[in-house]
Amino acid sequence: MTATSPPGPRVLIRSLLIAGVIAIPAIVLRLSSAHPLPLIQLLVFGAAVVAASFVLAWAAEAAQVDVSGGLAIAVLALIAVLPEYAVDLYYAYTAGSNPDYVQYAAANMTGSNRLLLGLGWPLVVLVSLYVANRVSDRPVTALALEAGNRMELGFLLIAGIVAFIIPITGQIHLVLGVALIAWFGFYMFKLTRGEAEEPDLIGTAAAIGGLAQRPRRITVVALFVFAAVVILASAEPFAESLVASGKEFGIDEFLLVQWLAPLASEAPEFIIAVLFAWRGKGTAAIATLVSSKINQWTLLIGSLPIAYMAGGGQAALVLDDRQVEEVFLTAAQTLMGISILLGLRFHRWAAWTLLGLFVVQFAVTGTQGRLILSVIYLVIAVGVAVVQRKHLLPTLLAPFRKTPA
Repeated sequence: MTATSPPGPRVLIRSLLIAGVIAIPAIVLRLSSAHPLPLIQLLVFGAAVVAASFVLAWAAEAAQVDVSGGLAIAVLALIAVLPEYAVDLYYAYTAGSNPDYVQYAAANMTGSNRLLLGLGWPLVVLVSLYVANRVSDRPVTALALEAGNRMELGFLLIAGIVAFIIPITGQIHLVLGVALIAWFGFYMFKLTRGEAEEPDLIGTAAAIGGLAQRPRRITVVALFVFAAVVILASAEPFAESLVASGKEFGIDEFLLVQWLAPLASEAPEFIIAVLFAWRGKGTAAIATLVSSKINQWTLLIGSLPIAYMAGGGQAALVLDDRQVEEVFLTAAQTLMGISILLGLRFHRWAAWTLLGLFVVQFAVTGTQGRLILSVIYLVIAVGVAVVQRKHLLPTLLAPFRKTPA
């Protein structure tokens, strides 16, 4: 472990107590016969999802002390986003018997992806550049990625191109879902070929990692179990209360599901990434968020038609016009994100552009607004890709190379 002086047990106890106080009311409410107002349920179960997300993030990071290797780290990273998957797959499963829920499955998926790339990526880069400029004699205007990150970009680039099949066909077919899951499986396999790295833990995760081996492993397992119980108890009522609260207060349920649920589940990941950036480890932070984007753009999308079929649906999750537009916009944003990283440098102007376009989408509503914004993303993506065209082929081939390009 690279942390030289991990926080003491007080930090761990305080963090776990706070998480428990926030999460346990959801367990009690779920086991009771009480049916409070949708808004109350939204607050109680939403808070529990956030608490469980933090607990999973702590446990997943601390587990890296005992489980080394790229594949193990990828699995642990996957575990950390289970709250998001639980909510989205619930919507997809329910859509199999209730077509009204198809829109919510698409909303949660597009929201989580756009939130990660449009807010998470720029935030980490801007914080990293601010920290770098505080200690540098020369202006630092770009965050450099490592050569090995080209493999991740290659996986995301190919998945990003393939994903345009969804808005073109107007559906997420089971065949496409299986292909995306297989692509994610290949990505995880490639990670096993890389060199293992010692984890650099912070905060509560560092406190857990600093425990002796036996209590550390017991703590990690206990936290995984606790978080899993909270997620299983909270996912369904949280998802339902989002929809019910929107109807009760006249708020577009699609927008609530699209932004509030992903924000709750991804908050820990964002906070941890920003903390790493603040400590001068921006390259590692953005690489982690790129990996998370691959996770969402392959495994999450690929799982939706499977959950839909399990719930009684057909082999394809058919989308309406609004959902097709949302997926097209998300796919266009994804291509722009990839194109600006082709040269393995994340420039300040690119971070501000991504963040600006992300904010604009809340003011630009309707079909015309979404299509115009999509075109802007694509024009920037193509323009930047042309400028950096010498990196395009190496990036496409990177997933199939034995060593980093």
